[in-house]
Amino acid sequence: MPRKEFTDRRITVMGLGSFGGGLGAVQFLAQQGARITVTDLRSAADLAEPLAQLAQTRGITYHLGGHQRDDFTAAELIVVSPAVPKDNPYLQLAIAAGVPLTSEMNLFWELNRAPVVAVTGSNGKSTTTAMTHAILQATGRTCWLGGNIGRSLLPVVDQIQPDDAVVLELSSFQLEDLDRLQRSPHVAIVTNFSANHLDRHGTLSNYRDAKQAILRWQTPRDIAILNQDDPDVVTWPTVGRTLYFGLSDAGRDGLFLLHRRRLAVFRNGGTETELAVPEWVQLPGSHNLQNALGAACAACALEVSAAAMESGLRGFKALPHRLELVAEVAGRCFFNDSLATTPESAIVALAAFEQPIILFAGGYDKGSDLFEMARAIVFKQVKAVALMGTTGPRLNELLDQLDPAQRIHRRVCENFTAAFHWAVAQSEPGDILLLSPGCASYDWFRNFVDRGTQFRDLALTSSDLMPGDRPRPASS
Repeated sequence: MPRKEFTDRRITVMGLGSFGGGLGAVQFLAQQGARITVTDLRSAADLAEPLAQLAQTRGITYHLGGHQRDDFTAAELIVVSPAVPKDNPYLQLAIAAGVPLTSEMNLFWELNRAPVVAVTGSNGKSTTTAMTHAILQATGRTCWLGGNIGRSLLPVVDQIQPDDAVVLELSSFQLEDLDRLQRSPHVAIVTNFSANHLDRHGTLSNYRDAKQAILRWQTPRDIAILNQDDPDVVTWPTVGRTLYFGLSDAGRDGLFLLHRRRLAVFRNGGTETELAVPEWVQLPGSHNLQNALGAACAACALEVSAAAMESGLRGFKALPHRLELVAEVAGRCFFNDSLATTPESAIVALAAFEQPIILFAGGYDKGSDLFEMARAIVFKQVKAVALMGTTGPRLNELLDQLDPAQRIHRRVCENFTAAFHWAVAQSEPGDILLLSPGCASYDWFRNFVDRGTQFRDLALTSSDLMPGDRPRPASS
């Protein structure tokens, strides 16, 4: 039954987007009988996918390719995409006109009746979120997955029961909005913290402040799961019960690897339980083991059985665009890590492999410091680097400083196809071709999904570049 607070109200949705939030808000509000205006700076061609999903939905007015003043001053409510800066002039018009602002996530939070487990961090949050969901699903409990991972739960919020569990990935932008509600999740997992989105937040302090909203409003009945190995996160304050996770054991309460690294120990108030978490994780890299420790620590805090943890983690596969093996061609493995949009995430991807690496690096400039990423490329002795996008020339300058002898082959490429062809030409059997850009995608691509999809498609047709060989999809 439609909710009266939305029925027949003039509601503007600012930012349709491509990853569920704006689309979910429109779908939900249409169910409630609202009079919806969707406004987005992008054109209908750019928004073809979400528009196709709304093709049968009635009562929507679209103003695409730009905003109109009346959509903000004459509305009764505005649902704002978290990607829109808070100082946007159209939002300022709405505020001056007394029109209330909200977001898709804030609407969901106010209507949801189930306890929430939420994950944030600069890197690894999507995988940790999905692992947590997989473990909770293995208990047989009804469990819902959503948030920044790409699916809005708002259209199904009335189906979520109080005894269900909700697992959300939360970005700094979403947390910035949620902070206004003064609400934090029952269980909060923080994977790590490093500089990111400084083009939006301005300073590292502002970015940290936004992230810490996941803990800020917890009560003593809530639980904070913090990464002990991150020197910043380990100091974050909360009044919730705090547990830690890490690759070494410093004696705290939480879940840690033992020195043998084949077992982990969960410690809680003097009681210790050994768990074979390292054996259960099927993904490469110590960073994925750390993600699993965060998810399993939350599960331990919720008193989930070891059997459910093992089932959830053993069956867990790499998420799309997150160190995902997409093809094997002529002895070469193609890994799509397009969601590596920070230097830190590219660094951990490099550390996941022992084989020679041909790296695709660079992209849109978010203001990140790329020096440590360049140093990791040199330290790892990456075989070759195809440098892409706006930051490609800057990465090239850093590599020139760190590797003046040019032991690492590199080229600043003019487009992605040229980058791919050059990279394949540098490869030989046994090599890893790794798309882990360490930067955002918005200069050459619509988004990280578009970047990863193009990489996969090129990999699956790369036999044309290696006569006599045929590509084999990773799932075959």
